[in-house]
Amino acid sequence: MLQSSDQRVRTYYQASAGVAPGHAAIDRDQHARTIVIGGGYAGLATARGLIDRGDSDVLVVEAEQVGFGASGRNGGFVFGGYSLGEGSLLAQLGPAAARRVYARSITAVDLIRRRLREHAIDCDVVDEGVLWTNWFRDERVLRDRATLLKQHFDTEWEWIAGAALRGMLDSPRYSAALFERNALHLHPLKYARGLARSVVEGGGRVAERTRIVELQRGGQGWRLRTADGVALHCERVVLCCGGYLAGLRSAIDRSILPIATYVVATAPLGDRLAALFPGTRAAVYDSRFAFDYYRPLADTRLLWGGRISIRDRAPHQVAHLLQQDIARVFPQLPDAPIEFAWSGLMSYAKHEMPQIGELEPALWYAQAFGGHGLATTTAAGEVVAAALCGDRSALADFQPYGLPWAGKPFGFLAAQATYWWYQGRDALKDWREG
Repeated sequence: MLQSSDQRVRTYYQASAGVAPGHAAIDRDQHARTIVIGGGYAGLATARGLIDRGDSDVLVVEAEQVGFGASGRNGGFVFGGYSLGEGSLLAQLGPAAARRVYARSITAVDLIRRRLREHAIDCDVVDEGVLWTNWFRDERVLRDRATLLKQHFDTEWEWIAGAALRGMLDSPRYSAALFERNALHLHPLKYARGLARSVVEGGGRVAERTRIVELQRGGQGWRLRTADGVALHCERVVLCCGGYLAGLRSAIDRSILPIATYVVATAPLGDRLAALFPGTRAAVYDSRFAFDYYRPLADTRLLWGGRISIRDRAPHQVAHLLQQDIARVFPQLPDAPIEFAWSGLMSYAKHEMPQIGELEPALWYAQAFGGHGLATTTAAGEVVAAALCGDRSALADFQPYGLPWAGKPFGFLAAQATYWWYQGRDALKDWREG
């Protein structure tokens, strides 16, 4: 059902990240205590978590290049929370467990900061928070969330009234905002490459262009076979493939909906970019279900993402759609010059939470981050790494969020219908407010 365009379209991140350091493909039989399949954030965070705990015998195997999927294509926002809202998290888990799960995402933000420092990862970090802007005049959604976060999650976001917000962000679109100070934004592909480098420097191994096509029990552990016929042996396996399914376990793949989202980067805007952001360098997203997300870049480009679809559109289609969205927020950019446009697949589960656990003895998985991946993949990597080193205490809070069937192929239609319904609801509210 998902229609896919050429995944090798050159993104802004690829164009600006410099020459990829490269990790050799596997061309001979190898053994590692732990093999992680997937060279995105979740796989790399798991490997880094093992190394931090003194277990460096880990091999990360990537079918393409490090950060090829969502980890190298996303908006670059690093903030707390999950795709599932805090209210639903509270209702489903209860106060104590919800607080612990949410706190793990906040701890992950701080862990990313620490890893950036300790491993000298240069990824264009802007540590100046994130604005959650109100698309509508009715301010209850912002006030209700601020109250919920303060009362139940010990988290306080700053209220930004309309006049003050206009001094930060020159758009007539928004009525108010909440400012999440404990947040940052960065170059996601540079971060993925830097995290991979830290794995290698810590004694682990990373292999690119090595596709695993078979996973079987072998003796006391596992035997993996690559597309080139090379055999790999290990004690335990961690599957971290996200929306780019490996086809190794049906229970893993059937629980995921790979959903596309779109991103563009404008040509350099020069002084026009500073005029759009007169009082902030924060990243921005809005209060609709189908929200825009965007941020200013150091080279005076505007990076803009949005929309959810079962169609992985071609670059010219992505550019056309998001150019319209930019003009709705910044009418002073009626025809924003788009230089890069791309899409990518995110992994979604029906319950809108990460799937973290052990499918079979010594076969682990971490996936379904639903567009909130920078912090939550880090949190998942810590949960899995701790469990592999003997501490399974954090797993219990994620047990309610297992591997339910995603309903494919009909699940794609249901996901698109749900998106359209919420998009229509937001449009109706927008029309009623005039």
